[in-house]
Amino acid sequence: MSLDFFAPCPRGLEAALAAELAETAQQRLPPGALQVGAEVPGGVHFRGNWAGGIAANLHSRIASRVLLKIAQRPYRSEQDIYELAREQRWDQWFTPDETLRVDITAIKSPLRSLEFATLRVKDGICDRMRDKAGARPSIDTAYPDVRVFAFLTANECTLYLDTSGEPLFKRGWRLDKGAAPLRENLAAGILRLTGWTAGTPLYDPMCGSGTFLAEAAQVAQDIAPGLDRRFGFESLKQADMAAWRHLKSEANTARNAAQSKPRDLLIFGSDISDVMLEKARANFKRAGFGNVPLKQLDARNMTPPSDAPGVLVANPPYGERIEVRGRNARGEARPTARELRGDDDEGFRRAKDEAPDAEFFQALGDALKQRFTGWRAFVLTSDRKLPGQLRLREAAKTPLYNGALECRLFRFDLIAGSVRQRPASGGANPAAGKDNGNGDAN
Repeated sequence: MSLDFFAPCPRGLEAALAAELAETAQQRLPPGALQVGAEVPGGVHFRGNWAGGIAANLHSRIASRVLLKIAQRPYRSEQDIYELAREQRWDQWFTPDETLRVDITAIKSPLRSLEFATLRVKDGICDRMRDKAGARPSIDTAYPDVRVFAFLTANECTLYLDTSGEPLFKRGWRLDKGAAPLRENLAAGILRLTGWTAGTPLYDPMCGSGTFLAEAAQVAQDIAPGLDRRFGFESLKQADMAAWRHLKSEANTARNAAQSKPRDLLIFGSDISDVMLEKARANFKRAGFGNVPLKQLDARNMTPPSDAPGVLVANPPYGERIEVRGRNARGEARPTARELRGDDDEGFRRAKDEAPDAEFFQALGDALKQRFTGWRAFVLTSDRKLPGQLRLREAAKTPLYNGALECRLFRFDLIAGSVRQRPASGGANPAAGKDNGNGDAN
């Protein structure tokens, strides 16, 4: 049976996700099980059987969810949406004993209230279940067994069943309970954009709780990102559980084989905060890799952690955390109030659009220029003037979104003799492009 799926992802990573899905199909599935379709803003369409959808859940590091398309039809009113929902054979997918949640998103929808449209989808599903199964499912917005997503354009409504459950960036091993400043799937997508591969040195000098490092270590040890968590498809009647058991067994075998041959991962991290480093160590231990070297260090004093050049990747902090990280003359680590509360990494505080600490970034740029010749550095920031702050010329910049916040991933090629100082006011051109050799983006 051929099924239609849609995998949403952080905006800016659509091409990376399509390439990843194609690799999964080629390396882990029989022909035809997963066929990559169109890339659209915010995600990728694909077709396949249940094994393809399950493999995408298990192996995708970049997707946010995997949604199974149930129906699509033009609409003009909330009543049209209700009728579309009521016509679907929901009783073939789940029973009234499962709890339900309905979510709706829209682009240019003429409807006045998305809340009312959500209610009408829920009513259509529950009325159908009552007619066919004699009971209505209960609603649970926190921990539902089944999630239904409705997507509205200006004139079409599409209904999806969520096969993922919890968002896929929740790998199942993170100990700190707040939302990470950089979600795991965005970090994984950035690693793919850098061109980093296992065996190449990787260094994050402001690693925080270790998101970049954990994603890289999973790649290096062939650990499927979804191996230690549950999925929404496990509550669906028609899901191919034999395919799930087979794919999970293969993933376990691959992880065990990699871990039976310990080797230097060449993945390194440092941070000025010992509180954040302890969080990182706890996360790594729970995820099954404790051999990632971490050092307490002010990023301005960083040196290459390996003899061979590699990839440096960073998501610098702003505001309050720069006060801690950048201005302690003795290099001592003292936790912020947020770190003491344990919620330092909630939201997207590293990417807050606050005035950057000029001295900190100038010193950081000096460290890159003077000590990291031969490396490629990638820095994610919402500040388009960061190259000027670092006094480095970017080789490329890629627009990405950290949640709803528009950012840039700047690439700096640290080649001896090629780096020139640029004026602090010469911020990056908002348009994506590459350096033309004169310090301007085209």
